[in-house]
Amino acid sequence: MFRSSADLFAELNRMQSLLDQVFPSTGASIRSQAGAGFPVLNVGTTPTAIEVQALAPGLEADKLEITVDRGLLVIAGERKSELPAGERTNVYAQERFAGRFRRVVSLPEDADPSRVDASYRDGVLRITVSKRESSLPRRIEVN
Repeated sequence: MFRSSADLFAELNRMQSLLDQVFPSTGASIRSQAGAGFPVLNVGTTPTAIEVQALAPGLEADKLEITVDRGLLVIAGERKSELPAGERTNVYAQERFAGRFRRVVSLPEDADPSRVDASYRDGVLRITVSKRESSLPRRIEVN
């Protein structure tokens, strides 16, 4: 039996940790995965476009590869390590990602792959995928 409520909560936290290891969280929807990798993504829609923001500081814009194919938006590239090359460095904590990366976003059916714009500024990659004209609401005039 547990000695106090603190022991009970500690045991519940331990069990939750074990369950998280066996059944990792899949995020809020089938289109995203929490903690899935680098760069961290924010994806949303406006009435006329799908907006993707990739939080990716320390990249060179010309090294980014952005493609749209069969309803998938792919963001790929490489982030160089900040550790000095050739020197032996004892790393105690390394939270900054370095290396090749690839993120894939499933686009909705109304996305127009021929109308994609991307810009990179202050460590944020902004991608706008316009929606198809045929999917936008339109007013029908009655004669």
